[in-house]
Amino acid sequence: MEQENQRPRLQKLFIKNFRAIGSQQVEIELDDIVVLVGPNNAGKSSILRAYEIVMSDGSKKCELTLDDFPHGKISPENLPEIILETVVYENLPAEKWIDKTTGENVVRERWKWDTVGKPKRSGWNVNEQNWDIQVPWGAANVANSRRPLPHKVDAFSDPEEQTVAITKLLTTIITNRVKSLTVNNGEEQAELTEFGKLMEQVKDIQNKIFDESKDEIEKAEDGISDIIKEIFPDYKIKFDVRPEDDLDKSINLFKAGSKLLMGPTTGYQSTIDRQGSGARRTLLWAALRYLSETASNNERPNVLLLDEPELCLHPNAVRESCRVLYELPLKSNWQVMVTTHSPAFVDISKDNTTIVRVERELSGQIKGTTLFRPERAKLDENDRKLLKLLNICDPYVAEFFFGGRSIIVEGDTEYTAFKYIIANYPEEFKDVHIIRARGKATIVSLVKILNHFGTSYSVLHDSDYPKLVSGNKNPAWTTNQKILDAVSEHVDPTKVRLIASLKNFEFAFLTNEVSSEKPYNALLEISENLELAIKVKSLLSALIDHTAPIPLGCLEWGNIEDLHSYYSELASPSSI
Repeated sequence: MEQENQRPRLQKLFIKNFRAIGSQQVEIELDDIVVLVGPNNAGKSSILRAYEIVMSDGSKKCELTLDDFPHGKISPENLPEIILETVVYENLPAEKWIDKTTGENVVRERWKWDTVGKPKRSGWNVNEQNWDIQVPWGAANVANSRRPLPHKVDAFSDPEEQTVAITKLLTTIITNRVKSLTVNNGEEQAELTEFGKLMEQVKDIQNKIFDESKDEIEKAEDGISDIIKEIFPDYKIKFDVRPEDDLDKSINLFKAGSKLLMGPTTGYQSTIDRQGSGARRTLLWAALRYLSETASNNERPNVLLLDEPELCLHPNAVRESCRVLYELPLKSNWQVMVTTHSPAFVDISKDNTTIVRVERELSGQIKGTTLFRPERAKLDENDRKLLKLLNICDPYVAEFFFGGRSIIVEGDTEYTAFKYIIANYPEEFKDVHIIRARGKATIVSLVKILNHFGTSYSVLHDSDYPKLVSGNKNPAWTTNQKILDAVSEHVDPTKVRLIASLKNFEFAFLTNEVSSEKPYNALLEISENLELAIKVKSLLSALIDHTAPIPLGCLEWGNIEDLHSYYSELASPSSI
């Protein structure tokens, strides 16, 4: 891996026996953006909380209550356990903690609670290939400083807690920026900033104090060592002062109890906890947008843990907020993990995103499944371009990530017709997602994503004709083979049903094949013609149940010759 691509970050999170998460370990692969989707009460917020807990090691936040244990009981066979893998490049621990098999420096740590209160932290010893009672970096506060700094904003926390979270985010931004400006790079000669000068002064003062105190420090070391030797012969202590380490931590840029005020320019400005939910969320997004527009890779790694970012946002603000989140890691050492119920926060065109569906199994166990990683879905540049355009046209196209049975259709007419049937038969077609590709080529890109899930789905597309009226090759016909090739890439092609409307959906199922206002005309026809509605309903049923018969006017195919043998029987190319 090239050095310029290496950066400190979280890599994996493993959780079991914590809150709603049971003995079946949940594994979360971390990316620049991690989107946790799934139904309510499935454990998404518990995943965010798990990282915040281990990053609070040594504080009250890291102490569990009985409610954090499975079923509120302490069972020796089912103790809460959280494992974190972190990629680091600076302030490395001892060699025995560093796994270099991937070409990067991976440190693995585990927190385990055998009772309420504090956990036992251990490190993965690479040499011994086992957990060690010793730990990387030693003390909890030192280890915390070596990992990305978390910023957690809960969905329904009280105003004071939200205020603390937002204020911490803003002060971190400002502090990091100020402390990074130690030198003014002028055209003629570099000069220290006031903060840079202060750092130099603090260093000089600390070194002078150390020199003046050296005799007293040595006396204390010798005196305590003499006492220690009475029990442990040949032992001595050494006070490692390190006067120049982490100098910036010696300086606090803000007074204790500093407050963040908000209000009209000429009116009363109150603290954030006195603002409405919408104002607090808007301030959060303003801070994140500023951060995304001004961030640099020189800052300490940070992780934003955001619960349901769509809350309290105006519809127009949702897409802008999504853009801010996805841009944040591009220019800085930030990772983002969010829980959401809004498909608008899932951008399938991005190449830095992991989508994890968190759900309960019938047994009641919480399962975290990595649904989508761009590099594994094998999306090429054309796929990304098409998916980006589709995401702009339909911000809810990613709804299929949230579960249910998926059907890809080519255009608006089929989408409208099926939506009408679903609305009239809600119980029969519950949890059915109609994915509107808005074009034949985009079907291929969507198929690649669904293949990545390894689940069952169906595709309905127009067969079209091999040649145009002009006699030239029809590009739409060529795409048929591309769709078939993509479907064949599924780990189990028998889970996919590929159906073509012979010529097109309107020709095959409607009485009028019109060139404009197709969705409206389809809706009008189906709502007024019961026989036609039943035919469309049977097609939808066949797309859900792969054993159900398909109606006349369409063909289930698995070879391009299947289409060749049918298209000429329906109409001549001149009727296109």
